Amino acid sequence: TFTLPRTQVSAHYVICRDGLVHHMLNDYLRAWHGGVARWGNVTDINSASIGIELDNNGEEPFSEAQIESLLILLERLKKAHSIPTANFIGHSDIAPTRKNDPSVFFDWNKLANHGFGLWYDDTSRISLPLVFNTQQAFRIVGYDVRDTSAVIATFKRKFLNDNKNKSLNEGDRKILYSLMLKSL
Repeated sequence: TFTLPRTQVSAHYVICRDGLVHHMLNDYLRAWHGGVARWGNVTDINSASIGIELDNNGEEPFSEAQIESLLILLERLKKAHSIPTANFIGHSDIAPTRKNDPSVFFDWNKLANHGFGLWYDDTSRISLPLVFNTQQAFRIVGYDVRDTSAVIATFKRKFLNDNKNKSLNEGDRKILYSLMLKSL
């Protein structure tokens, strides 16, 4: 796929199911791994990020060897490039209307526990503000909110392992609020 001009796809790294890591492109060169995408105020994701592809069809769990290799690679990249914890994100985060990966089988909480990406705190003691604007909260976290329903689907897949419910309940909004506070 990477060698076909018509696909216009590339990445810096590919991690196989058995954990083997292929370094495809120098970290300082631009890859075409995000396509048309946005995170926060960054609109050229391909020039401002390092793309990592995981060999997975989206319908099965990721192998332990693959995740262990990913954690080792992320640790190296975080140190080498001083990447802030909040900037470890997925395809669906940067392009919620076009991407749905990684799937619900990807353990974002495990990555966050290792310092790669944000995760929410215990929400049992959180009280939402009287006026809580979910669209504004999504924007503060970093999402492109032009299609709120796509953002909600991405959010629920990532933080609640929910691929079906497309609406937010109070518990979901508390999780969003917790993430928003961490993003300020």
